[in-house]
Amino acid sequence: MIDSAALSRPSTRTWPTLSGMRQRLAGRWLFALLLVAGCAVLALLVLAPLYALLSKSVESKAGEFVGLDNFVLYLNSGGIESAFFNSLWVAGLSTVIVVGLAFMAAWALTRTRLPLTGWLRGILVLPILAPSLLPAISLVYLFGNQGVLKEWLFGAEIYGPIGIIMGSCFWTFPHALMILLTAMDNADGRHYEAATALKAGPWRTFWTVTVPGARYGLVSAAFVVFTLVITDFGVPKVIGGQFDVLATDIYKQVIGQQRFEMGAVVSVLLLLPALLAFGADRYVQRKQSASFTARSVPYTPNRNRRRDALGALMLTPTVLFIFAIIGMAVYASFVTFWPYNLDLSLNNYQFGRMDGGGWGAYTNSLQMALGTMVLGTTLVFLNAWLMERTPQPKFLAGAFQFLSLLPLAVPGLVLGLSYIFFFNHPDNPLNAIYGTLLILVLCTVGHFYAVSHLTAVTALKQLDQEFEAVGESLKASRWRVLFTVTVPLCLPAILDVALYLFVNAMTTVSAVVFLYSYDSQLASVAVLSMDEAGDIAPAAAMAVLITVTCAGAKLIQGGLRLWVDRSTRPWRQGVV
Repeated sequence: MIDSAALSRPSTRTWPTLSGMRQRLAGRWLFALLLVAGCAVLALLVLAPLYALLSKSVESKAGEFVGLDNFVLYLNSGGIESAFFNSLWVAGLSTVIVVGLAFMAAWALTRTRLPLTGWLRGILVLPILAPSLLPAISLVYLFGNQGVLKEWLFGAEIYGPIGIIMGSCFWTFPHALMILLTAMDNADGRHYEAATALKAGPWRTFWTVTVPGARYGLVSAAFVVFTLVITDFGVPKVIGGQFDVLATDIYKQVIGQQRFEMGAVVSVLLLLPALLAFGADRYVQRKQSASFTARSVPYTPNRNRRRDALGALMLTPTVLFIFAIIGMAVYASFVTFWPYNLDLSLNNYQFGRMDGGGWGAYTNSLQMALGTMVLGTTLVFLNAWLMERTPQPKFLAGAFQFLSLLPLAVPGLVLGLSYIFFFNHPDNPLNAIYGTLLILVLCTVGHFYAVSHLTAVTALKQLDQEFEAVGESLKASRWRVLFTVTVPLCLPAILDVALYLFVNAMTTVSAVVFLYSYDSQLASVAVLSMDEAGDIAPAAAMAVLITVTCAGAKLIQGGLRLWVDRSTRPWRQGVV
C-alpha cells in the first residue's frame, strides 16, 4: 500500500547543481592539462633530445643529410666486428654470472634460517652506493701490474674483458639481488607444504617450486643486468685497456676525434640492444600473474643445519668480494704512494692539488644531487598522482605512461650526447642552460625518471580508491585530499624516490660526462679525470668520498622513514 504521507515528505537526496557540474568539469580539464604539461616535460627531457640524436646520425659533419652513409662508414671501419660484438659477449657473460650469484644469495637469504640476515642484505647492496668507477680502480690495485694479487690471474691481464666483467659484476649485483629478493620473498608456503606431503626431496622441490616461482624475477634481473653492463661507460673506460666496447667508442668518437655524427651512429647502435632488452622485459612482465594471493600463506623455512651451511657457503664468496673491492679502495685512498710508500695519510684527499676540479667538483655534485632530488621527486610524484588518482582520458594516460618508461631503454651515455645536439643547438631558446648545473639536473632527472615513476605509482596503487570519493562527499577538493591524506600515506615511498635520485645523481658518470663545463665539474667525472691523469690514488679517494656521502644519505633516509612510520602508524592503521 502506498504511503501518501511518505510521498508528501520532501526528498532528502541532493542532486548535483549546474554550478557543481561546471566545477567538476573544470577540474577534469585542469587535471588533464596538468598531465599534458607533464607529457611535455618528459618529451623535452627525453624524446626531443633523442630525435636530435637520430637526426645527427644521418647528417654529415657540415649538417647535410647523408642517409645511412655514416652507418655504412662505421660498419666498413670494423667497428661492428669489434666494439659491438665485444659489448654483446661481455654483457652476456656478466649477466650469467651476476644472475647466478644473485639467485644463490636470494635463495640463501629467503630459504634458510641464517642469523643476521638484515646485516647480510645491507652488505650485499653496498655496491649500489658506489660509483661504477670504484670497482675498476680497486681491481687495478688488486690485480694490476703492481697489484697485491696479480699472481692470481696466472699471467692474464686485468686490463680488458676480465676487468670489465669483474667490475661490472660488482656494481650490477645489487640490482639483480633486489629483483630476485622481491620475487622470492613472496613465495606461497602452501606449495612447499604440498611438496613435503608428496615426499618430494629438496632437489626436486627446488626445481619444481622454487625456480618456477622466481622465473619472472630471473628474466627481469637478466634483462636489467644486460642493459646496465652493455651501456656502462665507467668500468670499461678505467680498466678496459685496448678492448673496445660501444660505450667507450662513443667517447672516443666525440671527445677524442670530435666526430659527433659518428658518435651519434654508435649511440644508435648502443640504443638497439637496450631497446630490445627493455621490450622483452615489458613483454615478460605483462605475462606475469600474481603468485601471492589473499589465500596464500607466507613461507617460513624450517631450521635445517645442512641447508643453512649451504646458504652460508653460497654467500661467502660474494660477501668477501664486496669487502675486498670496497676495502681496497678505502685502503688505497690513504696510502701515501703505492706501492713504494705504504704509510697512511690524508694526502690523497687534498683534491685542490689534483686535476679534476678539486673540492669544487664535490660541492657541485652535492648541489646537483640535491637539485635532482627536490625537482625529480616533486615532478615524479605529482605526475604519478595525476595519472593514478585523477580522472584522465585513456589515451593521455597511455601516452604519459610510455614517456615515463622510455628512459629505461635509453643508456645514460646516449642521453647525454643527445642533450648536446638538442640543447647546444643555436636555434634552441634553452641554449643558455648548456654548460650549467641546471642541464646536469635535467639530464639526471630524465635519465632516472622511470624507476622513480614506477615506485611512486606502486605506492599510489596501494591506496583505496574511495579516498577521493569520500573527499568529494565532504566537499574537500582533490588537492586537499592529496596534501592531507595521499602525501602522508605515501611518505615512505617519497623518501625512497628522493634517496634513489640523490644516490644516482652522486654516482652517475655516463649521463653527464659530455655535459659538464669548467664551472660545473662533478665528483664522479673528477674520478675519471684524475684516473686519466695518472692520479689513481686521489681518484680512489674521491670515489670513497662519494660512497660515504651516499651511505650518509641512506642513514638519514632510514632515520626519516623510521620516524615517519612511528609517528603516523596509529593514523595510518585507522585510515588504511
